[in-house]
Amino acid sequence: MTNDVLIIGGGIIGLACGLELKLRGANVTVLSRDFTAAASHAAAGMLAPEAENITHEPMLSLCRRSRNLYLNWTEKLAELTGEKDVNNTGYWPCGILAPVYQQPQNTGDRKAHWLNKDTINQYQPGLGQDVVGGWWYPEDGQVDNRALIKVLRTAAESEGIIFQEGVTVEAISQQQGKVIGVQTNIGLFRADHYLLTAGAWVNQLLPLAVRPRKGQMLSLRVPDCLNELPLTRVLFGEGIYIVPRRNRSIIIGATNEDVGFTAYNTPVGIQSLLQSAIRLYPQLENYPLQELWWGFRPATSDELPILGASHCPNLTLATGHYRNGILLAPVTATLIADLICEQKTDPLLPNFHYSRFSAVSSTTTSMAINSTVTNTNINSVNKLENKSFCDIYTPPRLSDLNIQDSPLIIAGKSFSSRLMTGTGKYRSIREMQQSVENSGCQIVTVAVRRVQTNAPGHEGLGEALDWSKIWMLPNTAGCQTAEEAIRVARLGREMAKLLGQEDNNFVKLEVIPDPKYLLPDPIGTLQAAEQLVKEGFAVLPYINADPMLAKRLEEVGCATVMPLAAPIGSGQGLKTTANIRIIIENAKIPVVVDAGIGAPSQAAEAMELGADALLINSAIALAENAPAMAYAMNLATVAGRIAYLSGRMPIKEYASASSPVTGTITG
Repeated sequence: MTNDVLIIGGGIIGLACGLELKLRGANVTVLSRDFTAAASHAAAGMLAPEAENITHEPMLSLCRRSRNLYLNWTEKLAELTGEKDVNNTGYWPCGILAPVYQQPQNTGDRKAHWLNKDTINQYQPGLGQDVVGGWWYPEDGQVDNRALIKVLRTAAESEGIIFQEGVTVEAISQQQGKVIGVQTNIGLFRADHYLLTAGAWVNQLLPLAVRPRKGQMLSLRVPDCLNELPLTRVLFGEGIYIVPRRNRSIIIGATNEDVGFTAYNTPVGIQSLLQSAIRLYPQLENYPLQELWWGFRPATSDELPILGASHCPNLTLATGHYRNGILLAPVTATLIADLICEQKTDPLLPNFHYSRFSAVSSTTTSMAINSTVTNTNINSVNKLENKSFCDIYTPPRLSDLNIQDSPLIIAGKSFSSRLMTGTGKYRSIREMQQSVENSGCQIVTVAVRRVQTNAPGHEGLGEALDWSKIWMLPNTAGCQTAEEAIRVARLGREMAKLLGQEDNNFVKLEVIPDPKYLLPDPIGTLQAAEQLVKEGFAVLPYINADPMLAKRLEEVGCATVMPLAAPIGSGQGLKTTANIRIIIENAKIPVVVDAGIGAPSQAAEAMELGADALLINSAIALAENAPAMAYAMNLATVAGRIAYLSGRMPIKEYASASSPVTGTITG
């Protein structure tokens, strides 16, 4: 447990994280340059993951999770501040209405309800005549962001968090890979751990990919002559949103300007907002102006936040929330507190790691073919920049090398690639897609239970890959008994059919009751394999490197055996070499080395033993540059296979000169 945490930044993310850390027993100090300048004061407070049409699946999961925390979170804040009114934050799960001016082609959105022109005008009278219909998002809502941050600050102070207001952080002092203090305009601050939540200003302290995006906003007031509020729905229009408050204010926003920290409202900005708002809801043209303001959103190039560990073990990052700082405050606080207090990394966090923006340089082979690789442009790894080398050298074909090889055949189906990959643990769906492409694999394993339950990182997986080119290998990950595995295997076969693979009867069989070491159960695996083979499955069982079990599984009709090289996800390399050799020697079905491989050298070594194929997931997904590592594993698998077919030199107990002395001039 970390005793002292210093938070750099006093906006809603810093406050929410600070309060959660304090409630878990940490001593927390918050450094704030200007509490009123935080982006959270300038927001509208919409809780709108559905209405915003977020397409990045991990981000959508993060936003939905945070929205679903809001009721309990605001109730907890009311309790901490001693408020009897649980609505003191303005939390209002009122739903969001998204009117449109053109009829969409598809009105079958699962999370929204389509309302035609008549229905939407009954639901919210007074909409503009150009509105042809709209979407109703019943699970979205709003919170009064200014009231929320005030309550949050009060709760934090009541719990004993120390605030240092008017403090400008000038530098984060680092030595030997750790933060040793924070230099400010009033002196040096030290702590056991540091949390950077400085929003749009974070780039002034660390080279993180965060830029300010200015947003201008205004509010109107419902005239006192109107007894009832005419506008009771949040309207999320095209380039405009209108947020009615219970206190008769109506928030209108917001521009999105890449102008750095240029301050002030401008006539053109306010005019554009008013024109769009009045077109959407014409009555607003008669409402009195109440307030104008602006703020700076912390934006990243991919519009996703930066969350989690940094380059220093005692510095954690929570910034770059862009338009969703208010929405993401509860879940950010929970995930960051888990990470700092318990060293617990939520499966979603890797998708928001700062390293996704980092460029990584690599040199391929001793021939010095240089290629720069980034997470967002991995294609360059396939382009050899040294054109002169490419002009004079073309890799030979196996037939040119006098080497004969046959395809990998599993259950009668032929594959040219001997590398299989997985879909879990990636930082984003896009990174997974790039990695699968660069690996050259034709078989991708998918955890049936995680897809069925829309587990984080697995939403939309069915649409993420081209299943006309990739053979799905459903796996029974998470099953602790033979009965569970059999049931999930049946679900996996149906899932493959839904994706167009009608004849796919493959299943990677995993029966793992041990939550600590994740070692497969040999008895349960054999029992499940026998039943699944009877049901017509092509069973690929994941096992310990047990030659007797491998032989027994082959005898009951399994399509392959998949012995582990080391504990799953450990990256330890080949720790079971002797047993894998025996399995390979005796098997008449393909042997796929699965689990434990952490580097391309280990992949090549496994193939040099004579393995028919490899299944590698963690070593690719958890690499700093996953798509580049996928390419490296591809090369290593091919190299290992060629080396095995070539026949290595015998190992000798004595030296043998490379250049014999016979026939040389002596004396």
